Amino acid sequence: MNPTTSPTCADPIADLKAMFVDTVLRQRVDSGQDPVRRPVFSKAHGVAQGLLSVRPDLPEELRIGLLRQDALPAWVRFSSDTLPSRTDLKSTLGIGIKLFGVPGRKLLATEVDATTHDLVLQNHDVFFVDTATDMCEFTRAGVVDHDYAGYLAEHPTTRQILADMAKSEASVLTATYWSGLPYAFGPDRQVKYKLLPVSAAPADDRAGPPGQDPSYLRSDLRFRLLAGQAVFHLMVQFRTEPDAMPLDRATVRWEEGQSAPVHVATLTLHGQDVAARGQDAYGESLAFQPWHALPDHAPLGSISDARRVVYQASAELRRNVNGVPVGEPDAPRPTMTVHPARDTRIVRAAIHPAIGVARVGNSEEYHLAPEVDDPVPLPFDSYKDATGALRRQAVRFRVYGYNAAGEAVAELTADNADLCWTVHVANKKAAWYEFQIALDIPEATSAPDSRRRNAQVPVEDRGDLTIDPGKRTIRGRNQSGLDHRFDTGQFCGKKVYLGELATDEDGRLIFLGGRGVSASRDGSPATTFANNDGWHDDTSDGPVTAEVRIDGELVPTDPAWVVTAPPNYAPQLRSVRTLHDLLYDAYVSAGILPRPRSVSFRRDILPVLHRMCALQWVNQGFAARFGWGGRDFFLAPGYLARLASPAAVDDDVRRTVFATFRNLDRDGVSPVPWPPVYGDAMSLPPVSAHQHMTVTPTQYWQLEQWAKGNFDADYGTDDDPGNAPARNLGDVDIAEQPSTLDRAALSFCLADAFHPGCEVTWPVRHTTMYSAPFRIRHRDPDQPETDYGNVLTPLAALSRTGPLYGQGAGDLTRWMAVPWQTDTASCRSGYDLGFGRRYDPYLPTFWPARVPNQVLSEEDYQTVVDPSQDISTRLAAFARRRVWDRFFPADYLRRINCMVAEFGKLGVIEVRPGPTDTAEFPPVMMVESETGFGPDTGPALRGLITIHVPESADHAVAARAAAAAVAADDRPDDEVAAGYIDKVARFPHGLR
Repeated sequence: MNPTTSPTCADPIADLKAMFVDTVLRQRVDSGQDPVRRPVFSKAHGVAQGLLSVRPDLPEELRIGLLRQDALPAWVRFSSDTLPSRTDLKSTLGIGIKLFGVPGRKLLATEVDATTHDLVLQNHDVFFVDTATDMCEFTRAGVVDHDYAGYLAEHPTTRQILADMAKSEASVLTATYWSGLPYAFGPDRQVKYKLLPVSAAPADDRAGPPGQDPSYLRSDLRFRLLAGQAVFHLMVQFRTEPDAMPLDRATVRWEEGQSAPVHVATLTLHGQDVAARGQDAYGESLAFQPWHALPDHAPLGSISDARRVVYQASAELRRNVNGVPVGEPDAPRPTMTVHPARDTRIVRAAIHPAIGVARVGNSEEYHLAPEVDDPVPLPFDSYKDATGALRRQAVRFRVYGYNAAGEAVAELTADNADLCWTVHVANKKAAWYEFQIALDIPEATSAPDSRRRNAQVPVEDRGDLTIDPGKRTIRGRNQSGLDHRFDTGQFCGKKVYLGELATDEDGRLIFLGGRGVSASRDGSPATTFANNDGWHDDTSDGPVTAEVRIDGELVPTDPAWVVTAPPNYAPQLRSVRTLHDLLYDAYVSAGILPRPRSVSFRRDILPVLHRMCALQWVNQGFAARFGWGGRDFFLAPGYLARLASPAAVDDDVRRTVFATFRNLDRDGVSPVPWPPVYGDAMSLPPVSAHQHMTVTPTQYWQLEQWAKGNFDADYGTDDDPGNAPARNLGDVDIAEQPSTLDRAALSFCLADAFHPGCEVTWPVRHTTMYSAPFRIRHRDPDQPETDYGNVLTPLAALSRTGPLYGQGAGDLTRWMAVPWQTDTASCRSGYDLGFGRRYDPYLPTFWPARVPNQVLSEEDYQTVVDPSQDISTRLAAFARRRVWDRFFPADYLRRINCMVAEFGKLGVIEVRPGPTDTAEFPPVMMVESETGFGPDTGPALRGLITIHVPESADHAVAARAAAAAVAADDRPDDEVAAGYIDKVARFPHGLR
């Protein structure tokens, strides 16, 4: 809320609506939460069908309102007042009961003829504030002032009640619930409700333990109701002492010693499967509102008056956005009995991967992008063609059919469907804004302005800067050809090829991107890492759609997106934090996906440790620390066995490793914690904790649970065929193939420093960019793109009218460096300020999993595997790493321009077998393939250390300052490159 509309609580009900609905709920809508969840009690544990039976011997004077009926069907929703991603422990439980078949006019004017009646209760007998005004002031403290602590310090009663409400329940079926607020009971009496548990099936071992399963209440509910029914007594407590039982002081307890609750009805939840098809969705579609009631049971007090307005507005907004009809249901949903046979009727389809990643190469030939997380390595030398050119990476898209339950039941191919594909890619880099730094971090306000690229081009001519060939459509088997090429788009009058379409023998779509051609319109050299005016490249991105027909019937089909990115020079490696890790965490943090219920060593912990060890093949620092024989080579059998053990004797081993992972609040700019990788605000000298990256919050939580011993000790279970990693998509069950494709495409993309990045950059971590997890939100082609003026500010970029919502062709890659080669050549390791200020000559590093730093050369590999050589020579060759781009000049500007011309000559890091005659070496190695630069006669470490010399920004003293930095260094000149590097000079005036 802006200052002009900040709530004063003079009108507490209006202000509560503004805060809960217009601010909190609207923010969830704008952030892309789908479906939008309730503003309170949003973590659902399950919804169950039941029956409320009025006591047959209930005295006539108590047969008021709904109690005049003998029995009423009911649907009950159990929930916690917390985010779905958070633990159930110490969360306030709520129960909403919707009764059906209740005759009589209801209180809400919009639903006066409804036949439902609601009861809303929670597992604490008093409310934490007294009145609507108090509730408004409390909410304002958190939602507007972000100072709950200050409010609670001044309101000890509220503080104590909230502490008392943070109780841990063993089960939603064994908890006691109260209304907390009073209600009418006929014309002249008042009551509070109480729901008392009577019986339920015992706990089931299949439900996760509360200390390990963050959603244990859901599992417990399901297994108890599968085993049998649960019974509650509905009680009413009459107001007998007006002074001691106020109507508008909700923190005051109505003591049961003064008025014992009376049993009036019994709620029975029948044995059922609460995970049955559609049951969760049905529960989430319902709105529970105390004013869905007969006048005989009217809610009382100012907080209830506020609920009438806020709950109604919340339900209307939520249901409208979610596409759920507004209003009360006429009849209860019947309990579904799901036939054990799988429903194979296809009602919709979707394209996978949801985001496909192609890569440029200077060869006409191609290989396919990975389709599983752990693919079989391609044969050695598969990434270069016979001429030595770098093959492009193509991405293959598939269509899957889904049944009504949302389960993938079949892949749709030319054998069983008619597939007509349409793709639209574009390159908008030159027409977009400069990259200075990620605009969603606090440090963005201290970086130089993000001005228009090619600002000298007038507005009327800026269309010439966008390369947009329009749409291409393809259909059938084994199709290709000139008609399917994206070769009509132009940059300043020059045609630029962005790729082409093909189909395979099954009619699946194959997309190939550009050939890595980058150039300036007037032949000027590149001068900077990201914003070279007058330049273009042939990366691109855009929507992928398909018209799908089965037996002539059109099937609704979810679209996808394709990105053409720079090459992957280490195709078997993944970074410590992948793009899939980052996006998954973004969805968890937004409450769109639940946090994992448990932590698996094999699935969650080992991959992080393995990736750090695998980076030994692309960075000397990782090799020394985490590589074969290194101090933290986690994969050494004895060490790995201890890391995989939950035994108390191994606690210190796990905790020591966990404590070394970076925590921004604790570690600041220190380069020592893991992972030793640069972050979004990397700059020299370092000024921000974002100088280095961290694992995601979800990964950090998983590591923390592992350190505590709270994990599944499932290491070694890959020997079980059911747990072995899939090496090909055909090894994966059809139901899991779509998510496998989505994950694999993103697992081989970077989420290291978005500086700006390799494949995509910082906007992708905003859930507003997506229509569903991993699926980019498409902008209506008829919706004009907003012009943000000459400077794109962080405020504009992150606003509700900013560019982080629906996307059009070219919108993902426009944020990236132009051309990509200048940034790739700048993303090295061990950046230094010289004069003895270095931390490590190899670390931290930028993107080694895609852009190697130091590698094992073919020459050294041949020495290692040669059993005729003495072991010391072989060990020395194995330990030696050569600078990957050692063939380029040491001078920074010459280097980045050399990358433009010769990127295809660089080696690719590929899998090779280790020697078999000794155990001194790893059984599998990753080795640099043949390069296109001829014999490797230069120094092994040429240009190893890159010294940033701020003084060299002044051209008058640049050469002298660089020479002084080299002279002051204690390494040979051919190991050092020095000069002004604007990539690492993000804050010329420090943080403001």
